[in-house]
Amino acid sequence: MHVANLSLTDFRSYDTADLGLEPGVTAFVGPNGQGKTNLVEALGYVATQSSHRVANDGPLVRQGATRAIVRSVVVREDRRALIELEINPGKANRARLNRSPVSRPRDVVGLLRTVLFAPEDLAMVKGDPSERRRYLDDLLVARTPRFAGVRADYDRVLKQRSALLRTAAQARRGSRSGRRADSDAAFAAAGAGDPLSTLEVWDAHLARHGAELLAARLELVEALRPLVAASYAALAPASAAAGLEYRGTLPAGEGTDRATLEERLRAGLLEVRGSELERGVTLVGPHRDDLFLGLGELPARGYASHGESWSFALALRLAAYDLLRADGGDPVLILDDVFAELDNQRRRRLAEIVAPAEQVLITAAVADDVPAELVGSRFDVAEGSVTRVR
Repeated sequence: MHVANLSLTDFRSYDTADLGLEPGVTAFVGPNGQGKTNLVEALGYVATQSSHRVANDGPLVRQGATRAIVRSVVVREDRRALIELEINPGKANRARLNRSPVSRPRDVVGLLRTVLFAPEDLAMVKGDPSERRRYLDDLLVARTPRFAGVRADYDRVLKQRSALLRTAAQARRGSRSGRRADSDAAFAAAGAGDPLSTLEVWDAHLARHGAELLAARLELVEALRPLVAASYAALAPASAAAGLEYRGTLPAGEGTDRATLEERLRAGLLEVRGSELERGVTLVGPHRDDLFLGLGELPARGYASHGESWSFALALRLAAYDLLRADGGDPVLILDDVFAELDNQRRRRLAEIVAPAEQVLITAAVADDVPAELVGSRFDVAEGSVTRVR
């Protein structure tokens, strides 16, 4: 798989841009703040319909414009596909495939598969659990695009159930000086009906969608564990071994098949119902789980050095790349300003690992940041202009 063309209209700093690309290594070189990352961010958006830099689409649209358009020609086994995404902040995005509209933008997810390395990846090691959950879920979608729908369904149910709990909590707090019956009456007056019977319905929905997402995450972590360990050992052979462990919010129990997980989720929700009604939040489910990253017997978060943290983040991405390759076809590798963050030894090792990929796209502030093992095509990027120099 490789990208043959990238075209932008009103995306980030670009009013227009049109680049022809080939297999092999391509480097985008130029001072910081000139738009290098915007180019690879656009390709990442085609692959995942999200940005690795911001949480919403607003900043992706050039200042003064109302929408942005990203077009990409993707070649896989000699078949070409033109993917077009129209980004409309605050409104529904639209997508076309080979110039024909598709019913939902997420229907084109999976046609381009990328693995993107970026400075933001350190958050997977040092940041909140949400960063590690996103890593798992993005990889699930890349491998099996239907999980975009599973994740969306779970998020929708979670939002509605949590809104119901907030209403219950507000009603209870508003009647602390009264009787329980007054609280339930206030809750019903807010339009939610009987709190317990209504929550039981949403418990069932949350458990069903959550079990599907959770079962897939658990299977994914098992597949990732040896790959992450091997990649980390290659990048940091003198360090302690890297390990992964999925840490969930379910009560203790046996069985990780979907049906068993659904029952365990429903039991877990019932167990914490009193706390949920008091606090107004959903306390059990995949949205509160974490992926534990360990170095030897210690957690990487808080104990790993800067170099070890970088190596762990890179190992997570390399493991994702290995899994996607095993599914069939090399994903496009994107290295966004990564080499400047690495010492010479890690830089060389990473270059040797990624060099055989079908297509590698690199951003760098200076040409010397690109290792000799990754010399290929080059574009200079300055003041919103992208110029091919070789």
